[in-house]
Amino acid sequence: DLNPRRDISSWLARWFPRTPARSVVALKTPIKVELVAGKTYRWCVCGRSKKQPFCDGSHFFQRTGLSPLKFKAQETRMVALCTCKATQRPPYCDGTHRSERVQKAEVGSPL
Repeated sequence: DLNPRRDISSWLARWFPRTPARSVVALKTPIKVELVAGKTYRWCVCGRSKKQPFCDGSHFFQRTGLSPLKFKAQETRMVALCTCKATQRPPYCDGTHRSERVQKAEVGSPL
C-alpha cells in the first residue's frame, strides 16, 4: 500500500533539499557587463551557471536548493558583477575576489 503523501515528500526532498548547497567559486575575477535601465536580470548565486555572471538554471538541475538573485537595473551603465560569489554587495563585485581565501580556492569549489 503506497502512501501518496510520502511519495510526494520524497520527490520534493530530492529536488528541493532542506539544506541548500554552498555557492562555489565560478571565477576569481569579476565580469564587466552593461546593464540596461529597466531590464531585469538573474545573477547566478550558486556559481554553477555556464553563463556567468547570469543564471542558466544549473542550480535547479544540480539540485542545489539555491535560487538566482533577481534584480532590475536602475540605469544603463557598465558594472562589475561578482563571480567569486563571496561579495558582500551581491550581485556587484566588492573586491573580495582579491582576498587570499578566494585566490587560494579552486574554481568550482565552495569557500
